[in-house]
Amino acid sequence: MKIMVVGGGGREHAIIKKIKQSPAVEEIYVLPGNAGMNKDAVCVNIGAKDLDGIVNFAKENKIDYAIVAPDDPLVLGAVDRLNEIGIPCFGPKANAAIIEGSKIFSKNLMKKYGIPTAGYEVFTEMEPALKYLDSSSYPTVIKADGLALGKGVVIAMNKEEAIDAVKSMMEDRMFGDSGSRVVIEEFLTGPEVSVLAFTDGKTVVPMISSMDHKRALDNDEGLNTGGMGTVAPNPYYTSDVAEQCMKDIFLPTINAMNSEGRTFKGCLYFGLMLTPKGPKVIEYNCRFGDPETQVVLPLLESDLLEIMMACTNGTLTTDMVKFSDKHACCVIMASGGYPKSYKSGFEITAEDGMTADIYFAGAKETDGKLVTAGGRVLGVTAVDKDLESAIAKAYENVKKVNFEGAHYRKDIGKRAMAASK
Repeated sequence: MKIMVVGGGGREHAIIKKIKQSPAVEEIYVLPGNAGMNKDAVCVNIGAKDLDGIVNFAKENKIDYAIVAPDDPLVLGAVDRLNEIGIPCFGPKANAAIIEGSKIFSKNLMKKYGIPTAGYEVFTEMEPALKYLDSSSYPTVIKADGLALGKGVVIAMNKEEAIDAVKSMMEDRMFGDSGSRVVIEEFLTGPEVSVLAFTDGKTVVPMISSMDHKRALDNDEGLNTGGMGTVAPNPYYTSDVAEQCMKDIFLPTINAMNSEGRTFKGCLYFGLMLTPKGPKVIEYNCRFGDPETQVVLPLLESDLLEIMMACTNGTLTTDMVKFSDKHACCVIMASGGYPKSYKSGFEITAEDGMTADIYFAGAKETDGKLVTAGGRVLGVTAVDKDLESAIAKAYENVKKVNFEGAHYRKDIGKRAMAASK
């Protein structure tokens, strides 16, 4: 089969490495991909949001199956467009991808169908939002309605910070049109858990849980990022919690989307908080998380392509999905200065004897050399029998990867280690 993967980051690289293991795969094209993926797929210089380019390429190259991985093309309707020319896809159609495309839609969906989440109010104009902050309790959470590269959420510790957040979204348009409407919601406390789930619109099969590390600096300090590392499984996500989430959150969400005429097929990401009152949804994503995918898929023992096609065809069963009982740790290596301004173009080298996978996110080729070309440059993922060994192995391998100004957190998995003890 000829497979086309839409996207260009570490998540897509992890998907490609896993589907390469399927005996059905002959060729993999990635649009646009990046130079770090060259050994695993053919990179094609067509942007992930260039739907016309994607459709034309798929048609001309007789693609058998497409995997649309990032949020933007899903929300824009890439799956709908590819389906129109007869190409089956992994990923939701636009009317289901709205579950991530609009936080207001997802909050209203949860309220309507009794799915546990934080209390909230929606604002379409700035003055009423600012007035509401007078009576809010702090900390409070301000969210831009639309897509914002995973950065459209501000936890305001006091009224001044909340005012700044609302103004930067609604007046300064920091996130463009995504911030023209905002959600102000109750601040929840408890451990966070990411759960990705395969679904064909009827059956939901959760993948192994993971723990993301969003802040740029050690001890969860510094600015919010797209994610500086992950571990899997998440020790807070016990079998009892998993059972409760299936009953109160996962199945009700799929059923709610069906009731709304928005059947969701693909990977649905549940960002959860385990509050003193039970698990609650912080956010939904309409696709694999990044960098959660880089620890979840290395633990998958089943044929990923087979599972994806079952999601598309409506034939998914629980026994198709098997994970190993090992642990994984991914450490993101970023450009110095990320998530603010940073320099690119530094050569990336890796020593021999790597015992981990490298997933490239921001890399290009210049004069025959692989160089940095983004904020998050790559992720180093190691798998081992227990969490401690996986973390140690990942950091051992991080030392073997070099580029000027490399920045990474030194404490990925520290919280998980404390929790598992």
